[in-house]
Amino acid sequence: MAFIPTGATPLRGSQTAASRRLLCAARPARSPTRAPRMADTEAPQYETPVTRRLSDALKEKDVEARQLREEKERQAREKLEKKMVRQRKIDKLNSIPDDLEVGSVNQHMYEAGVQEELAKLDHDLVGLKPVKTRVAEIAALLIVDKLRKGLGLETAVPSLHMSFTGAPGTGKTTVAMRMGQLLKRMGYCRQGHLVVATRDDLVGQYVGHTAPKTKEVIKKAFGGVLLIDEAYYLYNASNDKDYGQESIEILLNVMEHQKDDLVVVLAGYEDRMDKFFGYNPGMSSRIGNHINFPNYKSQELLDIAKLMARDLEYEFADGVEDVFQKYIEKRMELPYFSNARTVRNAVDRARMRASIRLFNQAMSEEGTGMLSKTDLMTIMPTDLVSAEELAARGVTAIVE
Repeated sequence: MAFIPTGATPLRGSQTAASRRLLCAARPARSPTRAPRMADTEAPQYETPVTRRLSDALKEKDVEARQLREEKERQAREKLEKKMVRQRKIDKLNSIPDDLEVGSVNQHMYEAGVQEELAKLDHDLVGLKPVKTRVAEIAALLIVDKLRKGLGLETAVPSLHMSFTGAPGTGKTTVAMRMGQLLKRMGYCRQGHLVVATRDDLVGQYVGHTAPKTKEVIKKAFGGVLLIDEAYYLYNASNDKDYGQESIEILLNVMEHQKDDLVVVLAGYEDRMDKFFGYNPGMSSRIGNHINFPNYKSQELLDIAKLMARDLEYEFADGVEDVFQKYIEKRMELPYFSNARTVRNAVDRARMRASIRLFNQAMSEEGTGMLSKTDLMTIMPTDLVSAEELAARGVTAIVE
C-alpha cells in the first residue's frame, strides 16, 4: 500500500508507477481460464471419466494388436511346420527305392484275421454274392490304406457308415455283425460289437426325452457298429414337430465328428430308404457305402434251411428236401414273406412237429418209451408243412 505525506491532498490518479507495481504485487494472481471454485464436497464430473475411457481404449487397442500379432505368428509357425513335415515325407520317399516291397497283402489278410472273418461271412450267408463282393472291396481298400500309411504316404480313412437296403430276412443284421468284427481285426473299431436299435429305442414321447435316449444308445455302440433298422421311421414328413428330427440331428453330429469310434448302418426297404435320404440329404452325404440285399431264390432258401438244420445238429430224411422246396415256392407267393426268417420259422415248426411225433411214438401202446440218437436227429417229410396244406389254409398261412 502506498503512503501519502502529511498535509498533502491525495489526487485521483496520483499513484506513482512504483506504487502501482506494489499494489499489483500485493493482489493474488487470477487465471483468466480458471473455472469457478466448486464446493469441497462436490467431486468433478468431467475429468476422470474422460481419462478412464481413453485409457481403456488404449488398452483395448494394445490387446487387439497383440492378439493379431500372435495369430499371425501362429499361422506362420503352422505353415512352416507343415512345410517341414511335407519336406521330410518327400525326402523319405525319395530315399526309398521304387521297387521296395513295403508289405504283404496276405500278411494283413491272414495274420490280422481278415480272411477268417470273410470266410465266416461266406459260411453264414448263402448266396448274396454282390453283398460279399462289396464287403471284400471295403476290406481291400482298408488293407491298401494301411500299406500306404506304413510307407508314409498320405492316407485318409474313408467313410465307413453304410446303408443296407432290402427285404426282411436277407442277411442285413448278419453282415453288420461280421462287418464290426472285420473292422476290429483291421484296427478300425475298438470292440467291433453290434448294437441294433429302432425308432422306439431312439425317439422319446415328450420334450426333452429324445436326446437322452439317443445318446444312451450311441454310448452303448461306441467302439462298434450301430444298426438302425427301418431308419426311415425316424423322420415323419407330415409332422414338423416330430421328435425324430432331434434324434437325426444328434446322429448326424456323431457321424461327422466321431466317425473314428462309431460305424452307423441304416437299414430298411430300398424305396423307403431312398425317400428318407431325399428328406435328409445330410444323412445321405455321410453314408459312404450303399449295399443292396436282393431277395433269395428258392434254391438258396433251401440251402439256408439245410444250413440251419446242420447248425442245430439235425438231418433231413429222404424226401424232406423236395417237400421243403415246394413249400418255399408256394410260401413266396403269399403275403409277408421274409426270406430267411420265413425259412427259420419253417425249420422251428418242423422241429416242434418232430418232437410231438417222437413223444407220441414213445408214449403209444406199441412204443417202448425209448428213443435213439437217430430218432432225435432226424426230420421226416411229415414234420414239414406241405405246399398243399399251405394252399388249403389260404391267407391265414402267414401265421405259420
